[in-house]
Amino acid sequence: MAVDPSGDGLKRLLAEDPGGPVVMLNLLRFREGGQASYARYSKALGETILERYGAEVLYYGKGSTALVAEDGQAWDAVLLVRYPSRTAFSQMVADPDFQAVAHHRTEALSEAVLQATIPRA
Repeated sequence: MAVDPSGDGLKRLLAEDPGGPVVMLNLLRFREGGQASYARYSKALGETILERYGAEVLYYGKGSTALVAEDGQAWDAVLLVRYPSRTAFSQMVADPDFQAVAHHRTEALSEAVLQATIPRA
C-alpha cells in the first residue's frame, strides 16, 4: 500500500491545477508504534519546512467513532494542511530538508490518503 506521493501523482496534481491555494486532506492509518515516528516527522515539518512554503496546518485530530464506514475503514488521524498553491506543495516535497525527514512518515503509516481539495465557489 502506497503512503507517499509518487512522481506521477505530483505531475497530475500540477497538471490539474485550477490555481489558488490547496487544502490537502490526509487520512492516516498508523503501523503498530507508528505514532512516535509520525510525531518526529510532524515536529520537523512544523519547526521549519511548512513555514518555508507558506503552509499551515488547519486541523489535526485523532480518529474517533466511524458512523458510516465498513469494518476496517476508520482512520487513526485526519490532517488538513493549506498550501498557497499546488506548486508550493510540490516544491516542498522535493526540498532536501523534507526528503531527510520523510522516511519518518513512511515508517509510521500502514495506509494513507493524500488528496488535494478544491474550494467550492
